[in-house]
Amino acid sequence: MPVLERDPWRLQYFAHVPCPEHVSIPTDDPDCWLLFPAHRWVYDKLKVAETQGLAAGPHGVTPQSFPVFSKPITNLRGMGVGSRVISSAADMAHHCQPGHMWMPLLTGDHISTDCALVNGRIVWLRHATGVPWDDGMFRHWTVHARDVPDLRAHLVDWVAAHMQGYTGMMNFETIGGTIIEAHLRFADQWCDLYGEGWVEALIRLYAEGRWEFVDEQRRDGFSMPLFARNGGTLRYPPSALQEEVRAMPGIASLQVTFHEHKPQQDRAMPPGGFRLAVINATSLKAASAARRRLAEAWPAGLVLSQD
Repeated sequence: MPVLERDPWRLQYFAHVPCPEHVSIPTDDPDCWLLFPAHRWVYDKLKVAETQGLAAGPHGVTPQSFPVFSKPITNLRGMGVGSRVISSAADMAHHCQPGHMWMPLLTGDHISTDCALVNGRIVWLRHATGVPWDDGMFRHWTVHARDVPDLRAHLVDWVAAHMQGYTGMMNFETIGGTIIEAHLRFADQWCDLYGEGWVEALIRLYAEGRWEFVDEQRRDGFSMPLFARNGGTLRYPPSALQEEVRAMPGIASLQVTFHEHKPQQDRAMPPGGFRLAVINATSLKAASAARRRLAEAWPAGLVLSQD
């Protein structure tokens, strides 16, 4: 399939839409790195910090003040593995790691923004936020209908200054309006919540270099995971139950997000639990009801309660 999707449970979003065979649409950062060499520099998080005038540097260069936030300069797998707050020069010396950087410890809203670009100009964007839970897990994400004007302005200006010649999707992670990560792709977990015709517009963007999408009927969307305790043997829910959940009122899609015969330790997951599924819906109430029904497929002691 021309949409380069490494997670087979997300192929459902693209399988029904024709895509020219010569077109490649990446959904994973290693593919983006290979497909867009002229713009792969955005995966250098130190460079992204410098383009915004932030005080930042590699480990080995001591910050002038603390605390700072430390993370890998580039990491296409696991993105934030080894990230931490560093509170002092002694702490920095203790945690000094090759390939890591420091930058200001930011505060404010943490927002993920998907953008469509045509020749280095943003022509569409949509924001999403998550509700944190425990140990790296999230209770749910909201794909917002509303805009964030100040953030939009910063992203528009940054893209205009640094992404000339690029046509395709980008995803930005920001805290308090400052870009902390940039990706040459979109967040494929909830693209079905962007509205009817969005996938067709996505394919047209990569096939023809133009963006046409009627986005006048926005509504909030919700993406809710189901987690299990780490360890144990996991099996897929019965097909009949999956279809029942997909048919429940307000449900947009169901993703069963693991490989039944693949060892759990080979799957990147947050420390707090193993993600069994993701349910996309038009309301939190609908998502919660579907999650409770789906959870019945596994022993009660295995599933982590999120209600």
